[in-house]
Amino acid sequence: MKITLIGSLGNIGKHLVKILVANTNEVTVISSNEDRKSAIEALGAQAAIGSITDTDFLVKTFTGADAVFVMTPPNMGGQNIIENTVNAGKSYAEAITKSGVQKVVMLSSIGAEYENGTGPIAGLYHIENLYRSLLQNVNVSFMRAGYFYTNFYNDVPLIKGMGIIGSNYPADTKIPLVHPQNIAEAVAEELQKSTTGHQVRYVVSDYVNVAEVAKAFGNVLGKQLPWVEFTDEQLLQGMQQAGLPAEMANLYTEMGTAIREGKLQKDFEASGAPQVGSIKIQAFAKEFAGAF
Repeated sequence: MKITLIGSLGNIGKHLVKILVANTNEVTVISSNEDRKSAIEALGAQAAIGSITDTDFLVKTFTGADAVFVMTPPNMGGQNIIENTVNAGKSYAEAITKSGVQKVVMLSSIGAEYENGTGPIAGLYHIENLYRSLLQNVNVSFMRAGYFYTNFYNDVPLIKGMGIIGSNYPADTKIPLVHPQNIAEAVAEELQKSTTGHQVRYVVSDYVNVAEVAKAFGNVLGKQLPWVEFTDEQLLQGMQQAGLPAEMANLYTEMGTAIREGKLQKDFEASGAPQVGSIKIQAFAKEFAGAF
């Protein structure tokens, strides 16, 4: 198959390229960074260097592909984040339509069924609905991933500085978690199989409460590591003091509130809480220890 990927060689892309190339697919990787070209080619893929906001470039790169994997960058700037995310989705949709691609796999998120109240995930709600309306004759798989394990690396300074880990939800809160490698495995499977119409697929490696996350990290670090629940105001202030732009800090705080209220996990649980990934929190904790 001829498969085109957006996401360069990031946390997901570096695993995804290896899997697809090993299965003898002809893979093209889109990157905005010319310096990534040699690394992409070293993995056996072709590099397409250009901007994801350049629709003409996307049309040219998508044309002839049997399938494409699309994802929006996680932050999309410090301002107008939701709008920028949706605009990227619109650009992808236009390029998909003009190029004639018939199979699309989109990286989405748990909670993408809600229009608002989910922080940065709201942008994915709008993209999912955009694809449902504009890509009616295209087979689209919405891969609703859990909370990335790798996001916990943001807590390393807090652990080192105060000996705690936490957020604006209590220790008994369960969160669907996922390893980027497991996302790559699920995406690769979806790209290479025959599908019809539009479908939602959850991609989660483990579903545990955050006290268990703290315990797993503490075990590998050789210390007692308590999970501390912050107020929304404390979390917001802490993120801004750490240098996060105000808009993004507000969105992450809102996402934490949705987790605390069980909103983000609701449809995942209603779908049977499927856990398709093999990398559990204890295994990731060993990777996490490398940050110290």
